[in-house]
Amino acid sequence: MKDWYQMNEEELLKYLDASRDGLSSKQVRERINKYGENKLEESKKDSIFMIFIKQFADLLVVILLIAAIISLFTKDVKSAGVIIAVLILNATLGTWQSVVANKSLDALKAMSSPHVKVKRDGNIHQLASKEIVPGDVVLLEAGDMICADARLIDEASLQVNESALTGESLPIDKKVDVISKASLADRINMVYSGTLVTAGRGEAIVVATGMQSELGKIATLMNDTKAKRTPLQKTIDRFSKRLAIGILLISAIVLALQLYRGTPLMEALLFAVALAVAAIPEALGSIITIVQAMGMRKMAEEQAIVKELSAVETLGSVSVICSDKTGTLTQNKMTVADVYLDHERIDPNNLSLEKKIHRRFLYACVLANDASIVEGEGIGDPTEYALIDMYHHVKGIRHPQSGHLLSEGMVRDLLPRIDEVPFDSERKLMSTRHNMKGKMTIFTKGAVDVLLNRCKSILTSEGVRAITKEDIEAIMKMNHSFSNDGLRVLAFAYKESKEKLTLSSENGYTFIGLVSLIDPPRHSALEAVAQAKAAGIRTVMITGDHKDTAVAIGKKIGLFSEGDKAVTGEELDEMSDETLAREIATISVYARVSPQHKIRIVEAWQKSGQIVSMTGDGVNDAPALKKADIGVAMGITGTEVSKDAASMILADDHFATIIKAVRNGRVIYDNIKNAILFLLSGNLSAILCVLMTSLLSLPLPFYAVQLLFINLVTDSLPALAIGVEPGHEVMNRKPRDPHASLMDKVFIKTMIIQALLLFVFVMSSYYVGLSSSFAHASSMAFLTLTLARLFHGLNSRGKESLYRLGLKNKYCFYAIGVGIVLVLGVSLTDYGRMLFKVERLSYMQWGAVILFALLPTILIQLYRLIREYQS
Repeated sequence: MKDWYQMNEEELLKYLDASRDGLSSKQVRERINKYGENKLEESKKDSIFMIFIKQFADLLVVILLIAAIISLFTKDVKSAGVIIAVLILNATLGTWQSVVANKSLDALKAMSSPHVKVKRDGNIHQLASKEIVPGDVVLLEAGDMICADARLIDEASLQVNESALTGESLPIDKKVDVISKASLADRINMVYSGTLVTAGRGEAIVVATGMQSELGKIATLMNDTKAKRTPLQKTIDRFSKRLAIGILLISAIVLALQLYRGTPLMEALLFAVALAVAAIPEALGSIITIVQAMGMRKMAEEQAIVKELSAVETLGSVSVICSDKTGTLTQNKMTVADVYLDHERIDPNNLSLEKKIHRRFLYACVLANDASIVEGEGIGDPTEYALIDMYHHVKGIRHPQSGHLLSEGMVRDLLPRIDEVPFDSERKLMSTRHNMKGKMTIFTKGAVDVLLNRCKSILTSEGVRAITKEDIEAIMKMNHSFSNDGLRVLAFAYKESKEKLTLSSENGYTFIGLVSLIDPPRHSALEAVAQAKAAGIRTVMITGDHKDTAVAIGKKIGLFSEGDKAVTGEELDEMSDETLAREIATISVYARVSPQHKIRIVEAWQKSGQIVSMTGDGVNDAPALKKADIGVAMGITGTEVSKDAASMILADDHFATIIKAVRNGRVIYDNIKNAILFLLSGNLSAILCVLMTSLLSLPLPFYAVQLLFINLVTDSLPALAIGVEPGHEVMNRKPRDPHASLMDKVFIKTMIIQALLLFVFVMSSYYVGLSSSFAHASSMAFLTLTLARLFHGLNSRGKESLYRLGLKNKYCFYAIGVGIVLVLGVSLTDYGRMLFKVERLSYMQWGAVILFALLPTILIQLYRLIREYQS
């Protein structure tokens, strides 16, 4: 079967069993049953209860549940209650993080027009868009949102804005003629669901509705596209599994050892519970969530609204940014770049109505033009109101009566339009006729090659003279120069004539000049791309625009360099996955692409081991935004679809905001890693203490409830304070390897050394307490470990000494202060001592506790100062 755009009207009507008078009521009923309503389907989502239950599908959680059950059997109800409360709290936080409503399909449905004019049974009806079926004849006019994919059978100067679907920044001129094979953006005899009629009128036969439309295919892609887990989530998952297996093995060995020595079963099990509680960083998940949430808040203050907590960390590891051009790197607003008059290239800011040739050119721009600017908003075709905007910035001449500067409205009032021949995509011209001081004058604008062939003279600063071969060559050379720079070019001409304006009178012109237009890059894009490059991040442009235009923009903003390649969607279709994998590192620009192409490009980068961010603002960007590791949508120009599919929204639409977000992401990852190091080094020291007392057949240094107090209360405060540490030169390094383990050799070495220091001084305190009693030994060990871990939070702010880190992070000192108050509450109040099994200590014992708690931090800081002094 031919594609719809390759069929003529007769073939189309026959295949769809339709007529130009519309479907009958019987046909409509049959097709509703066959094709269903014209709406998009939603994918099933987990209930909140199921999301909550899934939070318990983790080995560490299972171990803690077993520990709680054992505590109940040993009649340690307090410990069991605390463990269960912790698990419920963590599950609640995880559920809150996961319940981010995916409204992408709702937004896609909302893009369809609620009502549409349809021919049925020979009459015109206004129906809800969901009632449209294949074969319906729909009537289109300016302002209509198209509700289904349809093949045009009639049109009059019809223009459709398809930027949300194809990325093409300009409205598309539509025609009914059959065309050969073409990409989505070039099927000019088709109209698509979710696009907007900007000018003219037309009739079209519906060929696809609902999920079968191009918009529906995008919805299907979004349903089929699974959100990827972030690098940190993967790392934490791997770490949690290894930690859980390690805990189970060690606990089993210790349990067997205790039973071999003749320890009663329940006592041995209680010991295993203490070891498991000491090993598991219970607050780790909550702390990561809270640190990410704080990072999310900071990003929002910098105009980057992050919808998913996990995306905060992912930003820090982004190595490739696949950016849409229109509205992202560019302003999505046509602007006059240069003017060519009297063989001179002129900056539009240097035009003046006081110069005759300039005035004639500006009158042509204003009069052969249907657009206007009202209260700063352009109304009409973007190219035409770009010409009006240029006129607004020209040094003007005064109105002869009022003395005011001549606005475009005044020019049109003084020189009213008498006749016109509207723009036509076939002849590529627009003409208007005006009475200028008693002389009937025709102004025409259009394609350079078409209009130049109709000119017999040329306007110069010295007057009108016959156009020569050299003139034409110079004009065409400038046209090629503009085109090579990715600019759109229009030519202007005029003639004085009393004849009525018709198609046949569009000749014998005097050439005025050329104007080049561009959708200009955002002012901040150049600097942002340079910053990304310095941070080891590759920026790639993906657009529905033409290749030359995309390459020109790419060069202007610095993402397309010597040796880089530009590829079109058709060329991409011809490339195998293996070829694309080989070439992808050299391709900086993709032009004339479809939504499927965007997903393929993102996947190709991901397969090469990169963490990919995709930015965009249109419907066509939504599947790729969801497929990418981090999708970034534009908040101002972005469609609701792109916003809902993305993980992050730029409130100011500035590409540069992405770089700020990347910096924050890197800082947050560093802080999370430092917080994990802080928690694990402390937990390892507790494990070593438990194991040593086991080997020496001594009483446990800690009760399970004491370890939970340390892990959940006093450890959480410094860990959260570490989470808001300011960054230290994070943008001067390449993105981290997403496959690199969180616990690399440096991490493990640092963790072991810090844990050994804590272990040595905690056990020293334990032995001091043994001289009084086992109860005092346990209390001193507990209080020393608690305070030592609070002070250790200062070491975990970074790799530098406190002298270099400074006092910028005041929250670390607040955390230590609050932690000390909590420790005093546990150790100095009757209820605290009863709940956490702490004995009263003498002044000498308190002195030993404080000294042993401070020594690990003092030694670590002395080592760092010596190392910095030597370097």
